[in-house]
Amino acid sequence: MTSIKALLIDDHLMLLRGLSLLFDTIDGIDIVATTTDGSQALTLAREHRVDIVITDAAMPDTDGLAVVTLCAPHIPTLVLTTFDDASLVDRLLTAGAAGYLLKDVSPDDLAEAIRAAVDGGLVLDPRIARHAWASKSNDREGELAVLTRTERVVAKLVSQGLNNQEIAANLHLAEGTVKNHVSALLRKLHARDRTMLALRLSKAFGQ
Repeated sequence: MTSIKALLIDDHLMLLRGLSLLFDTIDGIDIVATTTDGSQALTLAREHRVDIVITDAAMPDTDGLAVVTLCAPHIPTLVLTTFDDASLVDRLLTAGAAGYLLKDVSPDDLAEAIRAAVDGGLVLDPRIARHAWASKSNDREGELAVLTRTERVVAKLVSQGLNNQEIAANLHLAEGTVKNHVSALLRKLHARDRTMLALRLSKAFGQ
């Protein structure tokens, strides 16, 4: 199996070195470049042809949000930080971050999250996921109010983690019809992908 090549960014040099040593213990993930300067993110990522960028959130000048804005359209960007801040999570995910993890995450969970992000997934630390959209809690019913009755039924099943085939079987609909409803949900709720949609709907339904 080809190793995942990663760029690691943290403005604290000692933390950067410590994280690099941690990754030395993780099979299949190689830190090919490091920097304390977030403004170098895209240049280094392209130079080393990395598969993922892993960055701190709070940094002077070019912070994690700026790094995500620079890199996320081109390369999955995972935020690894000490800050458990719902509004920051929302801004980062809206900007295109592939995930948000706290720095005390276990090496195994970190490795799994990186692999998932490289594969196109959205990863959130469970301690953050439960309130990732807490700042929008007052708007939940307003969000669902834009849905048709059928879309709301489909949305409920999406929030439970069912795929299109399973939803079609449950509702006795054609799979193509379900796909169209899910596309409408993504558009109406301004969700970047299905994972974000499911998480947002789970909060909206109070699950």
